[in-house]
Amino acid sequence: MRSPILLVAVALTLAACSSSKTPPPQAQTPPPAEKTVLDTQLKALQRAKDVQKTVDQQKADADKKLQDEGG
Repeated sequence: MRSPILLVAVALTLAACSSSKTPPPQAQTPPPAEKTVLDTQLKALQRAKDVQKTVDQQKADADKKLQDEGG
């Protein structure tokens, strides 16, 4: 009685592991990002980072100019 059940269980296990001929997944473009409540805050944060980069660059230029002049 156990042999037929064991045989069926093994057969089902092997059938489940067999490779299926499903088509390969197609490259899908991600959906456009949805607007969130934080979008305005993220834009402001990015703008602040850009301003900080500008200020840092101006300071570096001023420091280099002072070094070149011997001060």
